[in-house]
Amino acid sequence: MREAGRPSELILILGGARSGKSAAAEQLAPSGSRVLFVATAEPLDEAMRQRIQAHRRHRPDHWDTAEIPMLHQGDELRSSAARYDTFIVDCLTLWISNLMLSLGPGSDADVEAETATSRLLDLMAEEGGRWILVSNEVGQGIVPNNPLGREYRDVLGRVNQQVASRADQVLLMVAGLPIDLKSVTTPLNR
Repeated sequence: MREAGRPSELILILGGARSGKSAAAEQLAPSGSRVLFVATAEPLDEAMRQRIQAHRRHRPDHWDTAEIPMLHQGDELRSSAARYDTFIVDCLTLWISNLMLSLGPGSDADVEAETATSRLLDLMAEEGGRWILVSNEVGQGIVPNNPLGREYRDVLGRVNQQVASRADQVLLMVAGLPIDLKSVTTPLNR
């Protein structure tokens, strides 16, 4: 069991597709720690099933995996969090996609995503431990040609900003190499 009142550490890993995000997240799990890998992907087609299986094969056998595509209330994690030191949530990208697709007509995806993300961040602070969150940086590509795609890009961008503002460390993965965004000095953070 984890020590009560242990401080929380939050690391956000961003990057494009196949940039090395998941591998970096796995490397950041301390050796010997009790790890819960939270997978948000759903095996909706054969390609995704194969991708999920490949990720499972690369994870150490002693890690536990929880497949939780919808992290609405955090209840799914709260009940078992005390048993783990390290949590890897891979990925916010699919979590937000799942959230948006579950919303009914007239729902405000921005409000729903911000509320759900706040709950997740609060849970992390309450439970303590090392939290490693993976998310895609989707705002650097072409503008999607449909309203849902544009809304998704915008909502995920705001979620990434919300998480990054609370994160202790934010890594941007490019070609398998990490850039520590919070250590870069710019005119905006001097």
